[in-house]
Amino acid sequence: MSSIDSVLFVGFGGPTKPEHIMPFLETVVRGRGVPRERLEEVAHHYHEIGGRSPYNELAFRQAVALKRRLRDGYGLSLPVYGGMRNWHPFVSKVIRCMNCAGRKHAVGVILAAHRTSTSLERYRLDVSRAVEANDNVGPAVDYLGPWFDDPQFLEANAARIEEASGYQRGAWPAAVPVVFTAHSVPCSMADGSPYVDDLLASCRGVAALLGVTEWRLAYQSRSGDGRVPWLEPDVNDVLRELAAQGVVEVVVQPIGFLHDHVEVLFDLDVEARETARELGLTMHRAPTVGDHPAFIDMLAGRIAAAVQAAASEE
Repeated sequence: MSSIDSVLFVGFGGPTKPEHIMPFLETVVRGRGVPRERLEEVAHHYHEIGGRSPYNELAFRQAVALKRRLRDGYGLSLPVYGGMRNWHPFVSKVIRCMNCAGRKHAVGVILAAHRTSTSLERYRLDVSRAVEANDNVGPAVDYLGPWFDDPQFLEANAARIEEASGYQRGAWPAAVPVVFTAHSVPCSMADGSPYVDDLLASCRGVAALLGVTEWRLAYQSRSGDGRVPWLEPDVNDVLRELAAQGVVEVVVQPIGFLHDHVEVLFDLDVEARETARELGLTMHRAPTVGDHPAFIDMLAGRIAAAVQAAASEE
Protein backbone atom coordinates (compact mmCIF):
# COMPACT_ATOMS: atom_id res chain seq x y z
CA MET A 1 0.00 0.00 0.00
CA SER A 2 1.28 3.48 -0.87
CA SER A 3 2.13 5.94 1.86
CA ILE A 4 0.36 8.71 -0.08
CA ASP A 5 -2.93 9.35 1.68
CA SER A 6 -4.16 12.69 0.33
CA VAL A 7 -3.97 15.43 -2.29
CA LEU A 8 -3.29 19.09 -1.49
CA PHE A 9 -4.39 21.82 -3.89
CA VAL A 10 -2.51 25.08 -3.31
CA GLY A 11 -4.16 28.12 -4.89
CA PHE A 12 -4.10 31.91 -4.87
CA GLY A 13 -7.51 32.39 -3.28
CA GLY A 14 -10.09 35.12 -3.65
CA PRO A 15 -12.68 37.12 -1.68
CA THR A 16 -16.14 35.56 -1.49
CA LYS A 17 -18.08 38.59 -0.23
CA PRO A 18 -17.91 42.34 -0.97
CA GLU A 19 -16.66 43.07 2.56
CA HIS A 20 -13.78 40.64 2.00
CA ILE A 21 -12.38 42.41 -1.05
CA MET A 22 -10.18 45.03 0.58
CA PRO A 23 -8.84 42.75 3.36
CA PHE A 24 -8.00 40.19 0.68
CA LEU A 25 -6.15 42.74 -1.45
CA GLU A 26 -4.26 44.00 1.61
CA THR A 27 -3.16 40.42 2.28
CA VAL A 28 -1.98 39.99 -1.31
CA VAL A 29 0.21 43.12 -1.31
CA ARG A 30 1.35 43.11 2.32
CA GLY A 31 4.90 44.45 2.59
CA ARG A 32 5.05 45.60 -1.04
CA GLY A 33 4.17 49.26 -0.54
CA VAL A 34 1.28 49.30 -3.01
CA PRO A 35 -0.63 52.62 -2.74
CA ARG A 36 -4.16 52.56 -1.32
CA GLU A 37 -5.55 54.11 -4.50
CA ARG A 38 -4.24 51.17 -6.53
CA LEU A 39 -6.04 48.74 -4.20
CA GLU A 40 -9.24 50.73 -4.57
CA GLU A 41 -8.89 50.56 -8.36
CA VAL A 42 -8.55 46.77 -8.25
CA ALA A 43 -11.40 46.52 -5.75
CA HIS A 44 -13.58 48.22 -8.36
CA HIS A 45 -12.89 45.29 -10.71
CA TYR A 46 -14.36 42.89 -8.16
CA HIS A 47 -17.43 45.05 -7.69
CA GLU A 48 -17.90 45.19 -11.46
CA ILE A 49 -18.20 41.39 -11.66
CA GLY A 50 -20.56 40.98 -8.70
CA GLY A 51 -18.62 41.86 -5.56
CA ARG A 52 -16.77 38.58 -5.18
CA SER A 53 -14.29 36.24 -6.82
CA PRO A 54 -15.33 32.80 -8.06
CA TYR A 55 -11.76 31.55 -7.61
CA ASN A 56 -12.32 29.37 -4.55
CA GLU A 57 -15.57 27.96 -5.89
CA LEU A 58 -13.95 26.99 -9.18
CA ALA A 59 -10.88 25.49 -7.48
CA PHE A 60 -13.05 23.34 -5.22
CA ARG A 61 -15.11 22.28 -8.23
CA GLN A 62 -11.85 21.00 -9.73
CA ALA A 63 -11.07 19.23 -6.46
CA VAL A 64 -14.45 17.47 -6.42
CA ALA A 65 -14.04 16.38 -10.04
CA LEU A 66 -10.53 15.11 -9.32
CA LYS A 67 -11.62 13.13 -6.26
CA ARG A 68 -14.37 11.48 -8.33
CA ARG A 69 -11.99 10.69 -11.19
CA LEU A 70 -9.40 9.16 -8.85
CA ARG A 71 -12.10 6.96 -7.34
CA ASP A 72 -13.86 5.91 -10.53
CA GLY A 73 -10.85 5.69 -12.83
CA TYR A 74 -8.12 4.43 -10.53
CA GLY A 75 -9.85 3.00 -7.46
CA LEU A 76 -8.14 5.57 -5.24
CA SER A 77 -10.11 7.00 -2.33
CA LEU A 78 -7.97 10.04 -1.64
CA PRO A 79 -9.33 13.18 0.03
CA VAL A 80 -8.50 16.36 -1.88
CA TYR A 81 -7.77 19.34 0.36
CA GLY A 82 -7.67 22.92 -0.88
CA GLY A 83 -5.55 25.60 0.78
CA MET A 84 -5.20 29.20 -0.38
CA ARG A 85 -2.29 31.61 -0.11
CA ASN A 86 -4.22 34.83 0.33
CA TRP A 87 -7.69 34.05 1.69
CA HIS A 88 -9.74 31.49 3.52
CA PRO A 89 -9.23 28.62 3.75
CA PHE A 90 -5.60 29.57 4.33
CA VAL A 91 -3.00 26.86 3.83
CA SER A 92 -2.11 26.88 7.54
CA LYS A 93 -5.69 25.97 8.52
CA VAL A 94 -5.83 23.24 5.90
CA ILE A 95 -2.56 21.74 7.15
CA ARG A 96 -4.09 21.73 10.65
CA CYS A 97 -7.13 19.88 9.29
CA MET A 98 -4.89 17.36 7.56
CA ASN A 99 -3.00 16.80 10.81
CA CYS A 100 -6.25 16.24 12.68
CA ALA A 101 -7.26 13.67 10.07
CA GLY A 102 -3.92 11.89 10.41
CA ARG A 103 -2.71 12.67 6.88
CA LYS A 104 1.02 12.08 6.55
CA HIS A 105 1.88 12.18 2.86
CA ALA A 106 0.22 14.28 0.15
CA VAL A 107 0.58 14.89 -3.55
CA GLY A 108 0.79 18.66 -3.98
CA VAL A 109 -0.90 20.37 -6.92
CA ILE A 110 0.03 24.04 -7.38
CA LEU A 111 -2.81 25.65 -9.31
CA ALA A 112 -0.62 27.30 -11.93
CA ALA A 113 0.53 25.74 -15.18
CA HIS A 114 3.42 28.03 -16.09
CA ARG A 115 6.47 28.44 -13.93
CA THR A 116 7.56 31.64 -12.21
CA SER A 117 8.83 32.24 -8.70
CA THR A 118 5.29 33.24 -7.72
CA SER A 119 3.82 29.99 -9.02
CA LEU A 120 6.41 27.62 -7.60
CA GLU A 121 8.75 28.76 -4.87
CA ARG A 122 6.28 31.04 -3.10
CA TYR A 123 3.50 28.48 -3.09
CA ARG A 124 5.82 25.80 -1.75
CA LEU A 125 7.19 28.27 0.78
CA ASP A 126 3.68 28.99 2.00
CA VAL A 127 3.13 25.27 2.58
CA SER A 128 6.40 25.06 4.51
CA ARG A 129 5.41 28.07 6.61
CA ALA A 130 2.00 26.53 7.22
CA VAL A 131 3.69 23.43 8.60
CA GLU A 132 5.89 25.64 10.81
CA ALA A 133 2.78 27.43 12.07
CA ASN A 134 1.45 24.02 13.14
CA ASP A 135 4.40 23.32 15.44
CA ASN A 136 6.37 21.87 12.53
CA VAL A 137 3.81 19.11 12.13
CA GLY A 138 2.36 18.42 8.72
CA PRO A 139 2.27 15.95 5.88
CA ALA A 140 5.19 15.42 3.56
CA VAL A 141 4.26 16.92 0.19
CA ASP A 142 5.46 15.61 -3.19
CA TYR A 143 4.56 18.13 -5.89
CA LEU A 144 3.50 17.24 -9.41
CA GLY A 145 6.02 18.10 -12.08
CA PRO A 146 5.41 20.66 -14.87
CA TRP A 147 2.42 20.03 -17.10
CA PHE A 148 2.26 23.11 -19.33
CA ASP A 149 2.87 20.94 -22.41
CA ASP A 150 1.02 17.81 -21.32
CA PRO A 151 -1.15 16.57 -24.23
CA GLN A 152 -4.27 16.46 -22.05
CA PHE A 153 -3.75 20.01 -20.80
CA LEU A 154 -3.33 21.15 -24.40
CA GLU A 155 -6.43 19.18 -25.40
CA ALA A 156 -8.53 20.82 -22.69
CA ASN A 157 -7.51 24.28 -23.90
CA ALA A 158 -8.13 23.37 -27.54
CA ALA A 159 -11.58 22.02 -26.73
CA ARG A 160 -12.48 25.21 -24.86
CA ILE A 161 -11.53 27.25 -27.93
CA GLU A 162 -13.65 25.06 -30.18
CA GLU A 163 -16.62 25.39 -27.82
CA ALA A 164 -16.41 29.18 -27.71
CA SER A 165 -15.68 29.86 -31.37
CA GLY A 166 -17.78 27.25 -33.13
CA TYR A 167 -14.78 26.38 -35.31
CA GLN A 168 -13.28 22.92 -35.36
CA ARG A 169 -9.75 21.57 -35.59
CA GLY A 170 -8.69 20.67 -39.07
CA ALA A 171 -10.99 23.28 -40.57
CA TRP A 172 -9.83 26.41 -38.78
CA PRO A 173 -10.38 29.56 -40.90
CA ALA A 174 -7.10 31.26 -41.75
CA ALA A 175 -8.72 34.68 -41.27
CA VAL A 176 -9.48 34.06 -37.57
CA PRO A 177 -6.40 34.41 -35.34
CA VAL A 178 -6.20 33.19 -31.76
CA VAL A 179 -4.83 35.50 -29.09
CA PHE A 180 -3.63 33.55 -26.05
CA THR A 181 -3.26 35.59 -22.87
CA ALA A 182 -1.38 35.22 -19.61
CA HIS A 183 -0.76 37.33 -16.54
CA SER A 184 1.96 39.87 -17.14
CA VAL A 185 4.86 39.81 -14.68
CA PRO A 186 7.91 42.07 -14.27
CA CYS A 187 10.51 41.36 -16.94
CA SER A 188 13.10 40.75 -14.22
CA MET A 189 10.94 37.92 -12.86
CA ALA A 190 10.35 36.48 -16.31
CA ASP A 191 14.08 36.58 -17.12
CA GLY A 192 14.82 34.41 -14.11
CA SER A 193 12.23 31.74 -14.87
CA PRO A 194 10.93 29.57 -17.74
CA TYR A 195 7.60 31.45 -17.69
CA VAL A 196 7.60 32.76 -21.27
CA ASP A 197 9.03 29.54 -22.71
CA ASP A 198 6.35 27.53 -20.89
CA LEU A 199 3.62 29.79 -22.23
CA LEU A 200 4.92 29.63 -25.78
CA ALA A 201 5.07 25.85 -25.60
CA SER A 202 1.43 25.74 -24.49
CA CYS A 203 0.37 28.13 -27.25
CA ARG A 204 2.22 26.21 -29.95
CA GLY A 205 0.75 22.94 -28.76
CA VAL A 206 -2.84 24.17 -28.75
CA ALA A 207 -2.43 25.93 -32.10
CA ALA A 208 -1.05 22.72 -33.60
CA LEU A 209 -4.01 20.71 -32.34
CA LEU A 210 -6.46 23.16 -33.87
CA GLY A 211 -4.54 23.82 -37.06
CA VAL A 212 -4.33 27.53 -36.26
CA THR A 213 -1.65 29.27 -38.30
CA GLU A 214 -2.09 32.82 -36.96
CA TRP A 215 -1.78 33.19 -33.22
CA ARG A 216 -0.27 35.60 -30.71
CA LEU A 217 0.73 35.52 -27.06
CA ALA A 218 -0.39 38.66 -25.24
CA TYR A 219 -0.41 39.69 -21.61
CA GLN A 220 -3.01 41.12 -19.27
CA SER A 221 -3.61 42.17 -15.67
CA ARG A 222 -0.42 44.19 -15.29
CA SER A 223 -0.10 45.82 -11.87
CA GLY A 224 2.55 47.40 -9.68
CA ASP A 225 5.07 50.16 -10.30
CA GLY A 226 4.58 51.67 -13.77
CA ARG A 227 8.31 52.50 -13.93
CA VAL A 228 9.22 48.80 -13.86
CA PRO A 229 9.21 46.98 -17.23
CA TRP A 230 6.55 44.25 -17.46
CA LEU A 231 5.96 41.64 -20.13
CA GLU A 232 4.24 42.97 -23.25
CA PRO A 233 2.32 43.28 -25.53
CA ASP A 234 -0.92 44.00 -23.71
CA VAL A 235 -3.94 42.15 -25.09
CA ASN A 236 -5.70 45.41 -25.96
CA ASP A 237 -2.72 46.55 -28.03
CA VAL A 238 -2.72 43.22 -29.89
CA LEU A 239 -6.42 43.61 -30.68
CA ARG A 240 -5.71 47.08 -32.09
CA GLU A 241 -2.83 45.74 -34.17
CA LEU A 242 -4.95 42.92 -35.59
CA ALA A 243 -7.81 45.29 -36.43
CA ALA A 244 -5.34 47.58 -38.23
CA GLN A 245 -4.29 44.58 -40.32
CA GLY A 246 -7.87 44.03 -41.43
CA VAL A 247 -8.82 41.22 -39.05
CA VAL A 248 -12.55 41.27 -38.26
CA GLU A 249 -12.89 38.21 -36.02
CA VAL A 250 -10.65 36.93 -33.24
CA VAL A 251 -10.62 34.30 -30.49
CA VAL A 252 -9.12 35.23 -27.12
CA GLN A 253 -8.23 32.49 -24.67
CA PRO A 254 -6.56 32.99 -21.25
CA ILE A 255 -4.24 30.00 -21.48
CA GLY A 256 -2.16 31.29 -18.56
CA PHE A 257 -5.07 30.89 -16.12
CA LEU A 258 -6.87 27.81 -14.80
CA HIS A 259 -10.06 29.53 -13.65
CA ASP A 260 -12.38 32.23 -15.00
CA HIS A 261 -11.81 34.50 -12.00
CA VAL A 262 -11.65 38.28 -11.69
CA GLU A 263 -8.62 38.89 -13.90
CA VAL A 264 -10.35 37.02 -16.70
CA LEU A 265 -13.88 38.26 -16.05
CA PHE A 266 -12.88 41.92 -15.85
CA ASP A 267 -9.72 42.31 -17.91
CA LEU A 268 -11.05 40.26 -20.82
CA ASP A 269 -14.84 40.19 -20.56
CA VAL A 270 -15.09 43.89 -19.71
CA GLU A 271 -12.00 45.80 -20.86
CA ALA A 272 -10.80 43.71 -23.84
CA ARG A 273 -14.35 43.16 -25.03
CA GLU A 274 -14.93 46.93 -24.99
CA THR A 275 -11.72 47.42 -26.98
CA ALA A 276 -12.93 44.86 -29.51
CA ARG A 277 -16.33 46.57 -29.75
CA GLU A 278 -14.70 49.93 -30.42
CA LEU A 279 -12.57 48.36 -33.16
CA GLY A 280 -15.48 46.54 -34.77
CA LEU A 281 -13.91 43.17 -33.96
CA THR A 282 -16.03 40.09 -33.31
CA MET A 283 -14.35 38.62 -30.23
CA HIS A 284 -14.96 35.07 -29.01
CA ARG A 285 -13.65 34.64 -25.48
CA ALA A 286 -12.82 31.02 -24.77
CA PRO A 287 -12.94 29.79 -21.17
CA THR A 288 -10.03 28.54 -19.11
CA VAL A 289 -9.57 24.78 -18.67
CA GLY A 290 -11.47 24.79 -15.35
CA ASP A 291 -12.81 21.30 -14.69
CA HIS A 292 -12.67 20.13 -18.30
CA PRO A 293 -12.51 16.30 -18.26
CA ALA A 294 -9.19 16.18 -20.15
CA PHE A 295 -7.55 18.44 -17.56
CA ILE A 296 -8.97 16.47 -14.64
CA ASP A 297 -7.89 13.21 -16.32
CA MET A 298 -4.37 14.61 -16.61
CA LEU A 299 -4.18 15.44 -12.91
CA ALA A 300 -5.69 12.10 -11.89
CA GLY A 301 -3.28 10.15 -14.06
CA ARG A 302 -0.26 11.96 -12.68
CA ILE A 303 -1.45 11.55 -9.09
CA ALA A 304 -2.13 7.83 -9.63
CA ALA A 305 1.39 7.47 -11.03
CA ALA A 306 2.81 9.21 -7.94
CA VAL A 307 0.85 6.86 -5.68
CA GLN A 308 2.18 3.84 -7.57
CA ALA A 309 5.75 5.15 -7.46
CA ALA A 310 5.53 5.76 -3.72
CA ALA A 311 4.19 2.24 -3.18
CA SER A 312 7.04 0.68 -5.20
CA GLU A 313 9.63 2.47 -3.07
CA GLU A 314 8.32 1.01 0.18
